[in-house]
Amino acid sequence: MLNLPFKALADPTRRKIILLLKEHDMTAGEIADQFNMTKPSISHHLSTLKQAQLVTDERKGQNIYYSLNTTVFQEVVNWFFNAGHVNEGGNNDEER
Repeated sequence: MLNLPFKALADPTRRKIILLLKEHDMTAGEIADQFNMTKPSISHHLSTLKQAQLVTDERKGQNIYYSLNTTVFQEVVNWFFNAGHVNEGGNNDEER
């Protein structure tokens, strides 16, 4: 499960989508307007982000709005920094 978010974030387009959604919720069309690619390609990226649970969607009338799932995103960031801290080298007992 934890590898899905990292695979999703490996793509620069998906990272840019995350940054856009960090600012505010957007429709797929609004997201697509920020890129020079087809709407089906954006849809694929959004689907990958949803499967990784980094993004959620909610229908409001005729539109579907995408939001950053801050809970999962924060878990990934915390795991990343905690794993990096543990692997910085040395024995933690020696540092105390």
